[in-house]
Amino acid sequence: MAPTSGDTSITRSVEQFCGRTLKYFPGEALLAAYRWRGPVISMGRYVCLLGPEANRFVFANSELFRWREAFEGRIPVEGDTTLIVSDGPEHRRRRRLVQPPLHHRQVENYLEITAETADVAIEQWRPGQRFDTYPGFASLFLRASLHSLFGRRMAEDEPFFEEHVHILLSLVENLPAVLTWKRRLATPQWRSAIAARDRLDERVYAEIDRVRRGAADTDDAMLTSLVHGAESADDALSDKEVRDQVVALMMVSYETTGAVMAWAIYGMLSTPGVWDQAAAEVRDIVGDRRPNAADLSRLTYLKGVVHEALRLYPGAVVSPRYVAREFEFGGRRVKQGSTVVFSPYVTHRLPELWPDPLAFRPQRWDPAGPEYQKRGTDQFLPFAAGPHRCVGADLATTQLTVMLARLLAQRSLYLPEQRIRPTLPTVLHPAHGLLVDVLG
Repeated sequence: MAPTSGDTSITRSVEQFCGRTLKYFPGEALLAAYRWRGPVISMGRYVCLLGPEANRFVFANSELFRWREAFEGRIPVEGDTTLIVSDGPEHRRRRRLVQPPLHHRQVENYLEITAETADVAIEQWRPGQRFDTYPGFASLFLRASLHSLFGRRMAEDEPFFEEHVHILLSLVENLPAVLTWKRRLATPQWRSAIAARDRLDERVYAEIDRVRRGAADTDDAMLTSLVHGAESADDALSDKEVRDQVVALMMVSYETTGAVMAWAIYGMLSTPGVWDQAAAEVRDIVGDRRPNAADLSRLTYLKGVVHEALRLYPGAVVSPRYVAREFEFGGRRVKQGSTVVFSPYVTHRLPELWPDPLAFRPQRWDPAGPEYQKRGTDQFLPFAAGPHRCVGADLATTQLTVMLARLLAQRSLYLPEQRIRPTLPTVLHPAHGLLVDVLG
């Protein structure tokens, strides 16, 4: 039974999770293979390049790789012009036009929206209620992102967008070979997903047309920037390109950020003392009000919570790259046409890089603390690095910090007995959800 909120020495987790970091066993198999066989492991047309030296090589030699072939499974729903399937000059052009509303200075303008979105939901929770953090917060992040980037008009339709994004995600979660089979046979899941995509497209194209006609709202920041952000007509994004970026951002906001939030809550509840220390920091620095940009820079421990969740449960256990040119690494030749796979999961759990790697220790990220070590992208890579670094990284980490701050300021939670199992194939998330009990 969960303790009451008046308990002065709260245990926030059942014994089965206390002090336990969860493992994703295919990731653990890669970690064991790295120990046994070194940084280069061939598996047919796939070549695993593992560890920090391999990460540095991949990020420093982007000209050797292509993204389109590596992520083509997402094209049927996200589109063929998203950043994740763009290469070369087209990637640089699209990224330059997508990036301005996601710059960290612009992200600060979205703090109030994120906090308001969290408050509206959290204020409805009551003691004794059981809540699934993964889908619950995924919905909140989608709503906050819609409102921040595309305006209140689209945010008010969040249930519509969530329904259709969920259907699309259920399709792209299939392995590429299975997805190809479902497309060729036009299975019920394929037909359902394509119908959902068409309905979503109709709504998004209507918004694009409204902005092109000069009827943009004052809070259509991202959509207006995508439609009108180019300096010349030759450089501008087409309606199809705008549509693809909008849909891709929706899917990432719902799928990835929601999963990291669930893992952050798990880490805080399963590790004795972390929830209470994070709540005390929020209380001392922010109090009951909503955090501003200055507050975020001072919430050192809470930002450490976010970084630990990203370290131990990175969205991408592995990340693929199609080999466009043959190269050599670690004394091995890697042929053109193969697929290279590197692994944030493996890197983030190496004891030679991370003392006590399975411990959830937010204090290791405090620059003023004794455990702090500055980390390069070869050691900490939840958003990848180089020219294809996730364009929404600043937005995601800021939203996570704000949502957690509002949660800690208003509620006390408990982690009950349940089955929690990390799973893929696209983003590492709790396979059966992640339930919490509301104490007060």
